[in-house]
Parts: sequence; C-alpha cells; structure tokens
Amino acid sequence: QLQLVESGGGVVQPGGSLRLSCAASGSALREQAMAMGWFRQVPGKEREFVASISWGGGTTFYADSVEGRFIISRDNTKNTVDLSMNSLKPEDTGIYYCAARHSGYVNPTTRYIKDYHYWGQGTQVTVSS
Repeated sequence: QLQLVESGGGVVQPGGSLRLSCAASGSALREQAMAMGWFRQVPGKEREFVASISWGGGTTFYADSVEGRFIISRDNTKNTVDLSMNSLKPEDTGIYYCAARHSGYVNPTTRYIKDYHYWGQGTQVTVSS
C-alpha cells in the first residue's frame, strides 16, 4: 500500500509562483522503486497530465502547457515529490493530484491515468487576480 498526501496549494496572482509537495508513505516504498507524477483537473474536464519523474530523478517529462514554467523534483530520502510552478496563468487553476506507478521508469507515453496506481486526494490551486 502507498499513501500520498499533497500540500502547498493556494491562491496566487497571475505571474506568481507556488510549490506543491507530495509526501509518500507505506509499505510499497520498501518493496519497489516507483516513478511519480502530477496531474490536474478542473470541473467538467478530464484529469490531465502535468509532469512525471523517474525513481532516480534523472528523467522528467512535462505537458507542453507547463514546459519551461514548472519543475518536478524528488527527494527519496524524505519520500517527497515537489512541483515548483512559476509564471502561473489562470488556466493553471485546478486540483493538483500526486500519483505513483508500479515502475521506476517514465517515458513520453506514461502520461495517462491508467499508467499510475496510487493517487493522493489533491490540493487546490487557484490563479486569479
């Protein structure tokens, strides 16, 4: 089992920054390496991929809409995965979810809900003036 808890959401003005954090705990961490990802969702729309990171942190992928503005990182000593969000836009508003998958690897195609096996409860990000 794996539990994921997101934090760091809030309200920010356009152009501002936020840093989300995801804390992982549970027996699954001791059983296998797990790649992680961030997704987001707004009411009435499907949950969409934002970013992913491999177990070792050396491989990352981003949605085109956030490339160059967001950075995903992880600290395996603390079992945390962060998402640094800069130059935020109103269209970045949504509930942000942390996710983990039963593999230490990510590639350009591991950006679908079906690729991830554990999910957090989400944290709200609102970008508004």
